Amino acid sequence: QVQLVESGGGLVQAGGSLRLSCAASGRTFSNYAMGWFRQAPGKEREFVAAISRNGGSTYYADSVKGRFTMSRDNAKNTVYLQMNSLKPEDTAVYYCAGTMKPLYSAYTYFTEGYEYDYWGQGTQVTVSS
Repeated sequence: QVQLVESGGGLVQAGGSLRLSCAASGRTFSNYAMGWFRQAPGKEREFVAAISRNGGSTYYADSVKGRFTMSRDNAKNTVYLQMNSLKPEDTAVYYCAGTMKPLYSAYTYFTEGYEYDYWGQGTQVTVSS
């Protein structure tokens, strides 16, 4: 099992930047594909970004492509979400998620919430206009 703890959220003006971190417990972090999701008030949870377990593949929602960058440091058991050019519509609680699927290629990423087995508690990101 793995436990995930997000940090780095906060209040920022439109056009600003934030970097979210997600620290994972356990010694097998490099076996987990990871993802970021977000949920705004009154809306369903939506996919934001994903990265393969070897870090060789990433994928982004169209709404954040070109503005957000997901990365991972397996030596530090941490994934990151660098968010630039933030917009008020990026306001949400951001969750990181992890899944271990050894039968898939190390370059595989996952974009659906049901594909993930472990979730963090979330961190609030608020972008003011």
